[in-house]
Amino acid sequence: MPIRVTLDELIVRKGIKARDLAAQVGLSETQLSLFRSGKVKGIRFRTLARLCAALGCRPRDLLDYDFDAADLEPADRAED
Repeated sequence: MPIRVTLDELIVRKGIKARDLAAQVGLSETQLSLFRSGKVKGIRFRTLARLCAALGCRPRDLLDYDFDAADLEPADRAED
């Protein structure tokens, strides 16, 4: 998938412990770990907003996108 989660880089730069961030945002450590590793298919806007508030950042600081021309093709309805 061309969307990459860059939360780990931000956590390191800010010197925050993932455990503390999870508690502040209201996520379990497991949920935060899954998001950090990119193993989730989506994230609620509310959760994204809480992460941004806790880290003093914007969504673009947590996610990155590498262009893939295949993203312009019609999606297979079975994937939805």
